[in-house]
Amino acid sequence: MKTICTVLLILLTTASFGQTKKPKNVDQSKPFILGSIHEIQSKELSEKRIVNIYLPEGYSKSDTIKYPVVYLLDGSANEDFIHIVGLYQFNNFPWINRTPKSIIVGIANVDRKRDFTYPTTVEADKKRYPTAGHSDKFISFLEKELQPYIQSNYKTSASKTLIGQSLAGLLATEILLNKPNLFNQYVIISPSLWWDNGSLLKANTEVLTQTVTAKKGIYIGVGKEGLGPSDIPHVMEVDANLLVEKLMLLKNKNLQISFDYLPQEDHATITHQAVFNALRLLNPASNNKP
Repeated sequence: MKTICTVLLILLTTASFGQTKKPKNVDQSKPFILGSIHEIQSKELSEKRIVNIYLPEGYSKSDTIKYPVVYLLDGSANEDFIHIVGLYQFNNFPWINRTPKSIIVGIANVDRKRDFTYPTTVEADKKRYPTAGHSDKFISFLEKELQPYIQSNYKTSASKTLIGQSLAGLLATEILLNKPNLFNQYVIISPSLWWDNGSLLKANTEVLTQTVTAKKGIYIGVGKEGLGPSDIPHVMEVDANLLVEKLMLLKNKNLQISFDYLPQEDHATITHQAVFNALRLLNPASNNKP
């Protein structure tokens, strides 16, 4: 009996000494940071606005390089910011070199019907969209607050691009026609030109004729989209074509206009492919080759 107890004691002792503490699983992952989030107190809009900012690889406050800036409407993280940043990064790969390294400024929405539309004379739309009609304030925010903020805090060149789709495309068109020199390039996708019964298509283009004295790239893209959501019928493809014709009739050599029909895309799917095409059409391959 003593022999059995002794052997058992030895075994238990050996087992206890042989055990080692298992290492704790340490999470060594790190956040994948695509950009930074900024709050801007806007006097023009009487509210705080969120902007998401992406800085290209190699950006440094200490160097002398200055970067083009892309202003993206519908620029929240859960809207178009992430995939548009990816398109610019992809098109800047050395083996593609289609676009220069750029700062992307995504403007998050608060009330896009309020911010992206001018006053309408259509009574049904006044009732349907009671907050609409204040694009003038949003344009002032872009011009007087956001652009100066970006220019004072980042190393920016003179090149500024505006990207907008749907109602944001309507706003981009309004800026192009009324304040064309706010941006150097315009990427206008599926613009909601049905707004106010297509009044923007009848707008005076005198400003474009008189003030545009330097090259300005304009991309207008539309998918197979059909009727807009207005009581008065407006076919999206037709309105986009009418806008192109309106600009072409100016015969201003400084307006470099590209029209793109994407029949395999609709209003919901067009943005990504259209921006990819715009980067190709607005940036000829020879422009950025080493």
